[in-house]
Amino acid sequence: MSPTPTSQHPYDDLSPDIILDAMEAEGFAVSGRLFALNSYENRVYQIGLDEGPPVIAKFYRPGRWSEAQIREEHSFSAELLDADLPIVAPRVLSSGDTLGRTGDFLFAVFNQRGGQAPDVSMPDTLYRMGQWLGQVHNIGATRPFRHRPTIDIIGDISHANDLLVKDEWVPADLRPAWDSLIPDLITACEARIRDAGEVDTLRLHGDCHGGNILCRDDQMLFVDLDDCRTGPAIQDLWLLLNGDDHEKGIQFGELLEGYEMFRDFNRRERHLIEPLRCHRQIGHCAWLAKRWEDPAFPRFFPWFAQPRFWSDQVLSLREQLADLQSPSVTIPGQF
Repeated sequence: MSPTPTSQHPYDDLSPDIILDAMEAEGFAVSGRLFALNSYENRVYQIGLDEGPPVIAKFYRPGRWSEAQIREEHSFSAELLDADLPIVAPRVLSSGDTLGRTGDFLFAVFNQRGGQAPDVSMPDTLYRMGQWLGQVHNIGATRPFRHRPTIDIIGDISHANDLLVKDEWVPADLRPAWDSLIPDLITACEARIRDAGEVDTLRLHGDCHGGNILCRDDQMLFVDLDDCRTGPAIQDLWLLLNGDDHEKGIQFGELLEGYEMFRDFNRRERHLIEPLRCHRQIGHCAWLAKRWEDPAFPRFFPWFAQPRFWSDQVLSLREQLADLQSPSVTIPGQF
């Protein structure tokens, strides 16, 4: 039976007064207007100012990232910004730092930027995203992260599964199916990784999906490097693909046409798409399990503790196994 959430969580002590006092201490003339934005991992607020547009304050979840890891995120953002790439980077505060502190909380402040998710049905949009990502990866390849994590597909899947099994999240009647499925998925992922061969790794956005790209008029902005990490270039491309295999193949081709205007792409990395999808699906389940003590999670994800969710996961992972065992997505005209 899944654990019951407790009443204590990292944000118990983050009151509106503490948020506004922290902003004032950094020189912001706050108006008192504070609006919580949708964010589960961290706490993000729109803060009204006496003059000018509001700003966005992100209070990092205590214990998730070390200060050194957050500073690497900020440093990477600054490198991209200095290269005139379209990134929303943290502001320099009155202290001269991009990272503020109040009590146990580290926080950053960003200019408010509006926009909507990109329309990936438009070839020109995918081409432009590919161009920007090629340039982001050129910067990402110039030096390594020292503190941020590295994607380890097999190790991460195994660790996530161990957590889910140990804490008894998978219902007992589904355990036989689950326990037989996970080794098969790992074996299939290992085969795809062998097909890819040796691939280069670099600093990545890490969570580059449509929700983390803002489009307005002809401008495009990449936001939220909270999950930046080291990994293969394909990690920043595959989340932008959707639809059936044919549609994804066409989209992939448009992305790469733009990408390779600035950076070569190892096409064997396409073999990693399905392992990375499996990695993300099981990792998402483990993320929800780890955060269940935060009252926001049972409130917004009530289905996670229901048997139906886990039954659907078994079916979905079976489909994922079939995809892992089928040919990789191809680029029309190039394979």
